[in-house]
Amino acid sequence: MLFRYFKIFWCVPVILFVNGSAPNALQLAIQQLQNDQGLAPGFFAFHALTTDSGNVMGSHNSELAVIPASTMKIITTSAALGILGENFRYSTNISYTGKFDSLSGVLQGDVFIEGSGDPTLNSEYFNASNQPGISEQWSEILKAKGIRKITGRVIASTIGWSDNAIPDGWTWGDIGQYYGAGAYGIAWSDNKIKLYFNSSTDSVYLNSMKPADAGVSIVLKADVGGAKDNLLGYCAPYQSFCTMQGRLPANQMNFEVEIAHPDPALQCARDMRSALSASGITVTGVATTTRIATIPKLDSLRTVLHKHQSVPLRQIVKHINKKSDNVFAEQLLRTLGKSTGNEGSTENGVAAVLAFWKKKGVPIQQIHMTDGSGLSRSNLVTASALSQILRLCLQQKWNEAFETSLPVAGKEGSLTSLCKGTCAENNLHAKSGYINRARGYAGYVKTTSGKKVCFTLLANNYSCSPSDMKKKLEKILVKLAEQ
Repeated sequence: MLFRYFKIFWCVPVILFVNGSAPNALQLAIQQLQNDQGLAPGFFAFHALTTDSGNVMGSHNSELAVIPASTMKIITTSAALGILGENFRYSTNISYTGKFDSLSGVLQGDVFIEGSGDPTLNSEYFNASNQPGISEQWSEILKAKGIRKITGRVIASTIGWSDNAIPDGWTWGDIGQYYGAGAYGIAWSDNKIKLYFNSSTDSVYLNSMKPADAGVSIVLKADVGGAKDNLLGYCAPYQSFCTMQGRLPANQMNFEVEIAHPDPALQCARDMRSALSASGITVTGVATTTRIATIPKLDSLRTVLHKHQSVPLRQIVKHINKKSDNVFAEQLLRTLGKSTGNEGSTENGVAAVLAFWKKKGVPIQQIHMTDGSGLSRSNLVTASALSQILRLCLQQKWNEAFETSLPVAGKEGSLTSLCKGTCAENNLHAKSGYINRARGYAGYVKTTSGKKVCFTLLANNYSCSPSDMKKKLEKILVKLAEQ
């Protein structure tokens, strides 16, 4: 009996005490995840700070570099608010070269759509389906100015923007998909094509595509089978064909699959030319781009006919973070590069973001950034650095625009099912991140003791399913909220 008593007495401090003090529920949850077999081949990083004093609420592997997935959008969007301002608007000019005779209505010259990198142009998220498209709106504006004939071309200009549309580190399996579409000087219709397939019990065929004049041939290598589709597109920027591989459920009609558009700027010019013709304006020239026509710079003598402005940046940032839109994030990153006076490229955008956060005191050596969206597995960040950025965001004049852009647990976007029925529901605001074998959350939560906390929780290389990993991370988030 004495031996049993001694054994119990000895085990108590081993389980309940760490570094001489009793661990709280949050620390126990961290220990539990650390010992979880689902993380045996990988690891997780966690760092939580009070937003007022910066006191550490919890930390684990916080100085290790972790793949952030879409939590990278926090770094990009917050820097954009700081560099451009929450009221910044993109401006896309419609201009022409040559001469316009207002009496005859003949414009002798080319019409240009001057790209500004605006991700919202003709976007289904910012242009209501019951309203005319942007190209139709522009055509009516030109018609109202008395233009009846254009003797030249309709040219989409991407001068000043990199033609290399894909960030380093993106995989071939992502590039052809709608979420892996590239970023361009002119973004158009979310840089994607919609394909509509029909299937029988043993075959699949393409019924239609939107836009119909996308200039892409579809090579279909698809089978029938399964309850869900895994039909994927394999294509690259400026390529004239796309190979569709995978499976589609049987007996489908107009089954929609979205893929990346290989040349959104050219599609913009095509749509504009078609809209001009539909409005009664004759166009004798072709639709093209400055890249295809090898136009090195815009004529300084061009005349601006119309300035199209986007919604304010705060609305764009809200869309990016709540919908986790990779295309919008990459367009925004390149805009930041352009804002420095350099070419609008991924590399210049990254340099602008890192320079911004370096000035704020963030240790940028703890950030390895190769894109703006987090789709690249080459991205790395420490939980400590990301939490520090989150805390600094609250000290800026645009803090409300940023914080309200994050989804709310149990209510919105990728957090709709997170922390349901807990004190974190409708309380925790965070950006989620998920790519293959990388999952996590970063944001803010108010604890039951009244403390506002910024946190980063990222797991890499786990062997369990993504849904199981979500549940494991959720336990830590709930325990953090209960502090």
